[in-house]
Amino acid sequence: MNTTQLLGGLAALALLAAGGVAVAQQATNRPAAPAMRADADGDGRISQAEFVGRRLDRLRAADANGDGSVSPEERQAMRQAHRAARADARFDRLDADKDGAVTRAEFDAAHAARGDRGPRGMRGRHGDGAHAGMRAATPVAIAGIEARAAETFARLDADRDGYLTVDERRAGRRQGMRGHRGHMAPQASPPAASSE
Repeated sequence: MNTTQLLGGLAALALLAAGGVAVAQQATNRPAAPAMRADADGDGRISQAEFVGRRLDRLRAADANGDGSVSPEERQAMRQAHRAARADARFDRLDADKDGAVTRAEFDAAHAARGDRGPRGMRGRHGDGAHAGMRAATPVAIAGIEARAAETFARLDADRDGYLTVDERRAGRRQGMRGHRGHMAPQASPPAASSE
């Protein structure tokens, strides 16, 4: 083997190793999977305190007057703050050189990196229908949400060990989807009367 081939092979190995390190760094910088975002201590499972606490923390933060419920006005303020934070984060992702402006090249690069994942819109959210409007008109009692979250945790905790795993969360989601589909299924037609 000559020296040129040996050096070329070593250079190729170095490039592969550098690429692997870059991929590993990108993987560790990604946010947690949605199913495990509530895993505050990072042990790979969600305790009841983590599950319930994640829901209550947002409500308590929205309860500006500390009365134990979140009014429609407090909910609106929370939504506006959340929208503003998401817009800031989106801008920061697009502004690759962090100069405070998004160039066409930065916009196009972000769009190309996103690939063909389809529209982002209102996936998985309730629209602005009348039902959503009625919900928004009533205060939300934090104690009621806490009780419902504890009930949901108990239903999802299939092995009753006090922790939810990714598999238990997925199973609960699948079960919920099956129940939702059954609720939405068209009713069977009554059997036709037989003619004699």
